[in-house]
Amino acid sequence: MSQFDVQADAQRAFAALKAGGIVVVPHNIGYAALGGSTEALLKIFNTKKRASSKLNAMIGNQAIHEEVHCCSARGREIVDAITQDYNLPLGCVAPANMDHPLITALDNVMVPRSSRDGTIVMLMNAGAHHAALTALSHQHMLPLFGSSANMSMGGTKFCVEDIEPEIIAIADEIVDHGLQPFHPYRQSSTLLNVETLEILRVGSCYEDIAYILKRHFRHELPGREAA
Repeated sequence: MSQFDVQADAQRAFAALKAGGIVVVPHNIGYAALGGSTEALLKIFNTKKRASSKLNAMIGNQAIHEEVHCCSARGREIVDAITQDYNLPLGCVAPANMDHPLITALDNVMVPRSSRDGTIVMLMNAGAHHAALTALSHQHMLPLFGSSANMSMGGTKFCVEDIEPEIIAIADEIVDHGLQPFHPYRQSSTLLNVETLEILRVGSCYEDIAYILKRHFRHELPGREAA
């Protein structure tokens, strides 16, 4: 018997997001603070004291990725290899279809805060709760964006009890699924542009992703320290 009711927790979180609220939810690469409205996302951004250059990341699944990201055949193969064949989380960066309903739902304030040069960062394959919540996002065509549930430069949090009180205070719902599995990395997801193969952030599972690219796509990434 599972210790967590993933579907019920996802439904509870989604209801708060649909109502314009903020949720703190578990991803296997650390807890995240998410919003589904401009007001919620600005509140997260301002509370965290994030630098203006930092972008919101979208949470997505395979269906959202295939519809929103405009990838080449090779780019799709890379995403599938990392997230399906090797079952790893990925911060997938790729050109986006800015006319998709999940993107046109964003207003003129959120588009520049959630995209850069026509690309969107999408967190994929980040655990059971992430899968349940992204399925609801796709079903209801409600885009969900956010960032890690911590103050800027405060480090990724892998337990709810480690999240700063300022972040807890703005959350309308908190889903506590305990210690998240990739905590030994002490980092959030690796961000990879799957078209250019540029590493935008070295994070969890970087060495595994480098192995996949080298073995299956004949592309060698720099070592962690050099990236």
